[in-house]
Amino acid sequence: MAPDEFEAALRAIGAERYHVHHPFHHLLHGGKLSKPQVQAWALNRYYYQACIPAKDASLLARLPTTALRREWRRRLEDHDGSGDAAGGVERWLALTDGLGIDRDYVVSLAGLLPGTRFAVDAYVHFVRERSVLEAIASSLTEMFSTDIIRERVSGMLANYDFVSEQTLAYFKPRLTQAPADVQFALGYVKEHADTVEKQQLCLAALRFKCDLLWAQLDALHFAYVEPALPPPGAYRP
Repeated sequence: MAPDEFEAALRAIGAERYHVHHPFHHLLHGGKLSKPQVQAWALNRYYYQACIPAKDASLLARLPTTALRREWRRRLEDHDGSGDAAGGVERWLALTDGLGIDRDYVVSLAGLLPGTRFAVDAYVHFVRERSVLEAIASSLTEMFSTDIIRERVSGMLANYDFVSEQTLAYFKPRLTQAPADVQFALGYVKEHADTVEKQQLCLAALRFKCDLLWAQLDALHFAYVEPALPPPGAYRP
């Protein structure tokens, strides 16, 4: 495929598979969840947020040039923070604080759903073990994240009296960080996926990433919405 055709194929994956289409997200954004159900979402999503720097660090160690490492180091700072500036992980803990979940309990991961753990661990292992090109391609779900962030923030502020702009402060920086991440990653993938085989590997990597995000919501929906059967040891509001 020519570069523009390849980009269109990548974007088509998001149009079909991105988790904005999941029933749990429609419930979350539409104000149809109870506070305990929103708490369960935030608690489980914390594990994903906390593992993003770990997967980025594993990729950073394999990047061959100073320019690439500098670019990817910025992502670590976005999530882990830099100096006195809080990163995404800390801002997510502010969200769980605002929802009334004990921070020590969140960080302990004691209430995590097995489905969440398996999905997130699979992502970390994928980035660690696959090629640099595939690892970078798997990050391209950020192409689709800006719209879901706007929808999430506006929907939750409109529908839940237990959240505020301060509670949801994690999301505002992502509206500028994610497009910057995409500009680099998409350009890299379009330049380096220069054979049919490499393009297919990138498409498969993006499908994999969409699938694991979907699987996390499947686990939440099963445990806390329908049939509402949290497994042993999982968070019980």
